[in-house]
Amino acid sequence: MAELLEDAPARALAIYAHPDDPDVGCGGTLAAWAAKGSEVHTLLCTDGDKGSTDPSADPGELAARRAVEAGEAAALIGLAGQEFLHYLDGELDDDAGLRQAIVSVIRRLRPDVVLCPDPTAVFFGQDYFNHRDHRMTGWAVLDAVAPATALPLYFPEAGPAHQVSTVLMSGTLEPDVWVDISATVEVKVLAVGRHRSQFPDGAEWARSAVHGAAEDAGRNAGVRFAEGFRRLRLGG
Repeated sequence: MAELLEDAPARALAIYAHPDDPDVGCGGTLAAWAAKGSEVHTLLCTDGDKGSTDPSADPGELAARRAVEAGEAAALIGLAGQEFLHYLDGELDDDAGLRQAIVSVIRRLRPDVVLCPDPTAVFFGQDYFNHRDHRMTGWAVLDAVAPATALPLYFPEAGPAHQVSTVLMSGTLEPDVWVDISATVEVKVLAVGRHRSQFPDGAEWARSAVHGAAEDAGRNAGVRFAEGFRRLRLGG
């Protein structure tokens, strides 16, 4: 029987590569938790400066536009905070610099739950494989959460150690827990639609894509609309 996560954490941090990634990957869950009183934050590793098919696009202007879009989406979701690490698209590596930056934010915010991409999910049929930035972000988050964030001798300048209790990985090929987003699926639609630089058809495309994916996950979870995750339980 599918396991539904019904309790909202006191504090959650979603760490993703690009400005639209949290909304696409787990926007319904973040909105549901925020509505229940959770303190929900996002950390965006890049500015999304290369996210355009237009060769004449100015990367700086695109990054600025995407920051505005992300801010509009954050307001709809009900985020308590949104931060950027300001890496350039395509230049993320699971190295000490990125891990230290992530550890610093986790130790400062001290979330119960961290959400991130599943870095092991690479090939989705014959038509899509996972973006390198998503994979690098996923590995860096996992390596930051365990063991670095929990052990004080890793990056001691990053603040007091903190044990994250749960990691939820979205965009996974192996979901084992689900969150019912039936009450917030329309919030997710609106939030995804705010990323106009990525989805020119806006709300119409967002509604079709979000509903389709959430209905598929909902069938697995036994609810109308859901988001699925691969869970790691780390204690704490």
